Amino acid sequence: MIETEQLLFERKGATAFVTFNRPEARNAMTWEMYEALHECCEAVDADDEIRVLVLRGAGDKAFVAGTDIKQFNEFESGEDGIAYEERMERVIGRLEQVRKPVVAVIDGYAIGGGLSIASVSDLRICTPEAKFGMPIARTLGNCLSIENYARMMALIGPARTKALILTARMFSAEEALTAGLATEVVPREEIDDRVEELCAALASHAPITMRVTKEALRRLTLAGMPEADDLVREIYGSHDFHEGVASFTEKRRPEWRDR
Repeated sequence: MIETEQLLFERKGATAFVTFNRPEARNAMTWEMYEALHECCEAVDADDEIRVLVLRGAGDKAFVAGTDIKQFNEFESGEDGIAYEERMERVIGRLEQVRKPVVAVIDGYAIGGGLSIASVSDLRICTPEAKFGMPIARTLGNCLSIENYARMMALIGPARTKALILTARMFSAEEALTAGLATEVVPREEIDDRVEELCAALASHAPITMRVTKEALRRLTLAGMPEADDLVREIYGSHDFHEGVASFTEKRRPEWRDR
């Protein structure tokens, strides 16, 4: 099940392309899409002729606008939150460990889980229309896994990580470039040519050098992770999380009660 209707997989020469294909939902990720992404990572690493993996969203509205919120209606307790974060870490962690360079092409929104996917990509090429955010303090009232907090801090630093999450606002493409969330900003009409040029360059570089560098930095980022299940359990088991999901689904403002 490498390819589904919601997640497309194709290969062009030495480059593999994954397209998140739910433009009507701003490419919000379903469980099926997360599982398919994991399988794509396995397929890319198993094929020695693939030298680069490119991730992109269908349409021009979003890269990935997070996890499909409807799925959170199934949650009943903090243990569901633990299971969710473990499921997410299985996919995000696997993407991070792909042995080839991973390029995220971001046009439109990269939000929540979409930003997590982008953050573990090695290079993030975006258009001026790209928006980056983790608006969980305004929307669902949930949290990140401890690993994703560590990744974000390693990428943009603790001050910007706090600003991103506490203010719940979107970073523009230029702000993202300054912060390190984006590595390049390219006009929309030029981005396909730039991605092709970049993939050709990456495919020509020493694969072991790139693979070892990726793994060394991953180990440095995630070394000595503290236990944080208590934090995840507290937030996903809270009234406020369920209120956040309900208000999002009902398209109204949440009423936080701090419990």
